[in-house]
Amino acid sequence: MAKPKQHIPKELRYTVEQFHAEFPTADSCLEFIKEQRWPDGRTYCEKCEAEHKHYRVTGRTAYACDHCGNHIYPLAGTIFEKSTTSLRTWFHAMYLMANTRCGISAKQIQRETGVTYKTAWRMFRQIRTLFSEDIILGGANGVEMDETYVGGRRRGGHRGRPPAGDRKQTCVVGIVERKGRVIAVAANDATRKTLHGIAAERILPETTVFTDELASYNGLESVGGGYLHRRINHSAKIYVVGDIHTNTIEGFWSLVKRGIGGVYHAVSQKYLQTYLDEYSFRYNRRDSTVPMFRLMLSRVSETATS
Repeated sequence: MAKPKQHIPKELRYTVEQFHAEFPTADSCLEFIKEQRWPDGRTYCEKCEAEHKHYRVTGRTAYACDHCGNHIYPLAGTIFEKSTTSLRTWFHAMYLMANTRCGISAKQIQRETGVTYKTAWRMFRQIRTLFSEDIILGGANGVEMDETYVGGRRRGGHRGRPPAGDRKQTCVVGIVERKGRVIAVAANDATRKTLHGIAAERILPETTVFTDELASYNGLESVGGGYLHRRINHSAKIYVVGDIHTNTIEGFWSLVKRGIGGVYHAVSQKYLQTYLDEYSFRYNRRDSTVPMFRLMLSRVSETATS
């Protein structure tokens, strides 16, 4: 029996027709960024030392003060700054990335936008910087903490934790709030020092922390102002005891590994964190009523440097 099609609320749909109608040209994209960074239509002029209206400068990605003529640049400090690629192409690439659940490859962006692979990869990498978030987790339901490994297969096809010194696989540490947000951090190892350090930095004091039986979690209750530490013994094939389990973070690992294995096939250690940031960003907004493309656009001004 075929599964019924998942209903997508109308407010979550942002069709390609809507995209082309709202952003038909690079100028319309620039105007959007300008309005996003200065929503009230009046921007501060450093030369006048006052707020004035600014008007578009023909042929440039700049706006001039209507009082003194001083220029402001909406793309300054954003991922688009100094790029020679059309702003419309950037928006198109962001739309393609937003309209997929498991990610999209740079090769696909190249085919869809008509740019070179080098340009597609550069845009791909820059857009991913929008997904990075510095958040601290906690909550009444507690958090689950676990580690996994991403990378090449071990000899013999064995699974699980690789032996010490195995450089083919990268350790990733994840923390998730039950019914809440997640963070995933590419780590050098899964030693006690590393795991305790990540917990102290990312988990609020006095939070209940659920982990498996890994010895590196020993003493976690005395870290970061004190945690209530609860453990499940996976080695004994025990996966749930009451509310003690790590099923939530295991579910997130499944999403990450299916995405990386199915779309990207392989991810270098150098850029792994940016991929983890993307999957975390999507997961943390899974219940949002705002289309993912809109959420991505909002990050442009939020992450812009002055």
